[in-house]
Amino acid sequence: MVQAELYWDSTYEIVLALMENHPDTDLEALGLDELNGLIVKLPGFADDPAWANDAILKAILRDWYEETGV
Repeated sequence: MVQAELYWDSTYEIVLALMENHPDTDLEALGLDELNGLIVKLPGFADDPAWANDAILKAILRDWYEETGV
């Protein structure tokens, strides 16, 4: 299977990749800097890490909460 490239505007795909690669992550304890680090290390992440901002990271974290049912 070919890994799709991930970009900051692909928040749902990033969430799915995070769930697959980091299933035991404690979302309650996860800070935005740590989340950013997890994202840029995902297989297929192809965007510029400098483009991350709090709004994007909070949206990804919110979607991750929703997907996991926390």
